[in-house]
Amino acid sequence: MNKHHYVAIMAGGIGSRFWPMSRTDHPKQFLDILNTGKTLIQQTFDRYTKLVPAENIYVVTSKEYVSAVKEQLPKIPEENILGEPSRKNTAPCIAYIALKLLLKDPKALMIAAPADHLILEPEKFLKTFRTALDFVDHFNALVTVGIQPTYPNTGYGYIQHEAAAATPGIYKVKTFTEKPNLELAKTFLASGDFLWNAGIFAWKVKNIVDALEKYLPEVYEVFAAEKDKFNTRQELEAIEEIYPQCTSISIDFAVMEKADNVYVIPASFGWSDLGTWNSAWENMDRDYLDNAVAGKNVMIVDATKCVVHAPDHKLVLLQGLDDCIIVDTKDVLLICKKEKEQEIKEYVAEVKRHKGDKYL
Repeated sequence: MNKHHYVAIMAGGIGSRFWPMSRTDHPKQFLDILNTGKTLIQQTFDRYTKLVPAENIYVVTSKEYVSAVKEQLPKIPEENILGEPSRKNTAPCIAYIALKLLLKDPKALMIAAPADHLILEPEKFLKTFRTALDFVDHFNALVTVGIQPTYPNTGYGYIQHEAAAATPGIYKVKTFTEKPNLELAKTFLASGDFLWNAGIFAWKVKNIVDALEKYLPEVYEVFAAEKDKFNTRQELEAIEEIYPQCTSISIDFAVMEKADNVYVIPASFGWSDLGTWNSAWENMDRDYLDNAVAGKNVMIVDATKCVVHAPDHKLVLLQGLDDCIIVDTKDVLLICKKEKEQEIKEYVAEVKRHKGDKYL
């Protein structure tokens, strides 16, 4: 393992589409959504320990989740858990860790990755990112990974790349497109040069800092003004000053869609961003009626293609439901058609409007 290789796990989201299991005080990255025995952030950490030393893995999260990260990842050094005072999307998050690492190790290379993705083929995954790190070590390039699409998904962003490879297996990016409608997604799939945007990046830390300075100067300058306090006892105080001044913006919008040195590696390693209950159903073990069940006391009568999450101690009997999401927690029961899963965020907003924050 290379001592100059680092991983930043981004773990600050609230996972509202996995409500009511995912809550503001305990979101999906800290849950065992797929009933595997490990939470999503634990699976992510384990995956990257095969690529970089454990002491080179950082977690950037909301400060309210720092204790959860400590509890779930006891092998990570405490000083590697960075608590953001407010949620400002991925660009400020990456600016924070990139400037911190650059001061610590000017030769640093970094992977930035979400905490809640599923990878079913870890060896292929590791091979992809070894290729990415080698490429960014030799070229001034910002690399993202694109997943070979298998159907016209309207919930993912898409990346279009040049037809000819810049180097074997790596292509220059032409365009980024946010979540398309179905007809456009079908066109993308048919063209053969579009990939799903996995939102996992690799770059030389100096190069992403330079890109932030060029394309997002208002955020870069706020961090740069306080950077001498990073990696000292004054860092927490500095971050509390910095974050209220930051724009809330994704690294895709801020840098990747503007820069002219962005490359993509087309990959296929059993990836899912686990953004919805339907994606969980697709990746869980299912019975002969296509029901995916997490819960030791669930009984099913004449029900098909459902995803069920229930406490082990509770008897849940389902009859006559098809293509439904059933999630039972200590204070909330959700029963929802899978086809309506993209509207769960709206249901959560309605709950907040009528019931306040108690059930969020």
